[in-house]
Amino acid sequence: MNQPLAYVHPGAKIAKNVVIEPFTTIHNDVVIGEGSWIGSNVTIMEGARIGKNVNIFPGAVISAIPQDKKFNDEETTTIIGNGTTIRECVTINRGTSDRNVTKVGENCWIMAYCHIAHDCIVGDNCIFSNNSTLAGHTTVGDYVVLAGMAAVQQFCSIGNHAFITGGSLVRKDVPPYVKAAREPLSYVGINSVGLRRRGFSTEKIREIQNIYRILYQKNYNNTQAVSIIEAEMEATTERDEILQFIRDSQRGIMKGYFSN
Repeated sequence: MNQPLAYVHPGAKIAKNVVIEPFTTIHNDVVIGEGSWIGSNVTIMEGARIGKNVNIFPGAVISAIPQDKKFNDEETTTIIGNGTTIRECVTINRGTSDRNVTKVGENCWIMAYCHIAHDCIVGDNCIFSNNSTLAGHTTVGDYVVLAGMAAVQQFCSIGNHAFITGGSLVRKDVPPYVKAAREPLSYVGINSVGLRRRGFSTEKIREIQNIYRILYQKNYNNTQAVSIIEAEMEATTERDEILQFIRDSQRGIMKGYFSN
């Protein structure tokens, strides 16, 4: 597209039907897919790989170098999946040598003033409300919702379909399918509303509830709870996903509300 009031580096690869509004700057080594819209005053820096039908609103900065003193100008990327919307003044930094990429999945909705730091991996269909922040090396599953001003510490993981309430400080890993709230962040139930909206049956929701009753409400430690869940609960995709998340957790999972 010929937009005389925007700067597009000759080395950028822009699909023919991309709309680039005035006063936007697109650097070298950028790829933007078909049907995308780039609003005014957006800055897209080297290493950005933006998919099809992505909308980026004014003031956003995509693929700036990491805010990490260990970064040594290595070649890394930022990937934005198809159909994702990035609202005003969002900042998404590219990766470092740790993962070499920062990735936001498809059909995500990243609201105004969110920050996604270097080496974060965000799944598909996530919603990050205003001012949510991911520190570096964070992993977020599919269909995760961060309410406004949630802040996630570096190296934390958040499982699929989790819901984090507004203003939360996430210092431990948050397992799949749960609601997390309070300070310190704690299990307060499963994300039943979100699961129903996504077509989970009543029986499946009840199964997930029963798994978390054993984990969080029976006064077992995590090792005991995992053993009991594995022995007593029928093997299903959801059960195995929860157990694997707990086993893989590097920071430890968040506690239940009544835990000491």
